Amino acid sequence: MKAYLFPGQGAQFSGMGKELYETEMARELFEKANNIIGFRISDIMFTGTEDELKQTKVTQPAIFLHSVILAKSLGDDFKPDMVAGHSLGEFSALVAASAISFEDGLKLVIARANAMQKACELQPSTMAAILGLADDVVEKICEEIDEVVVAANYNCPGQLVISGSIEGIDIACEKLTAAGAKRALKLNVGGAFHSPLMEPARIELQEAIENTTILPPVCPIYQNVDPIPQTDPEKIKFNLITQLTGAVRWTQTVERMLADGADEFIEVGPGKVLQGLVKKVSREAQTSSAVIPV
Repeated sequence: MKAYLFPGQGAQFSGMGKELYETEMARELFEKANNIIGFRISDIMFTGTEDELKQTKVTQPAIFLHSVILAKSLGDDFKPDMVAGHSLGEFSALVAASAISFEDGLKLVIARANAMQKACELQPSTMAAILGLADDVVEKICEEIDEVVVAANYNCPGQLVISGSIEGIDIACEKLTAAGAKRALKLNVGGAFHSPLMEPARIELQEAIENTTILPPVCPIYQNVDPIPQTDPEKIKFNLITQLTGAVRWTQTVERMLADGADEFIEVGPGKVLQGLVKKVSREAQTSSAVIPV
């Protein structure tokens, strides 16, 4: 069974999507996106600097566009038995699986990026990657800290990203290192994503999601906050809203997909990060990148 995976923030690179633009269908979608966004995001994707691509208003829509337009370019070759996306990638997955229209998906991603940016500005906050400790040990130490600090991204066994206030993350890194973590590495991010500090963004995005038409996808989607196969539009909406303040349970998602029969994982979008995470869960799993049909 084929599982298609859609990457999140951090996968961007200069030149992303440039080859896609050569096809007529992709060019139309890029131009439609430029009009919706109000600036030529395609130019920044194809020739922009790393700093330009790192702007929140650019990064999230850019990764979404690369992933979704690539999925649509696959045409009849895109036959998913299941889909999942890491954080932002969940929106790409829903559009690729025909649950949300291209236009609505892009508008939601823009709204999400803006809401997250505002929440980051309200309170300085950050994230850190914790390597080499069991999930339950990380969770327990975070719970004992008298600051906002939570497990945010369960990326693969032995790699958990925590999220919270700057002071909370500093204390947690110290305690987790003392508890035996191989590394406790603060990340170069603008805020505490997937934590209670994103509550202002969740409230802002909730209305936009509730007002968006979501149809049953062509195959089950495994969502970040509750990685069970989902096709009910109302439950999909609820999980999308919860996602901003809830954890990305990627390890559990891959495990459940494997249990449900996935034997081929195809990453759709920039980079190969998700393929690497799948291999950390199961060395036997077959992984590849989606490529534009010649």
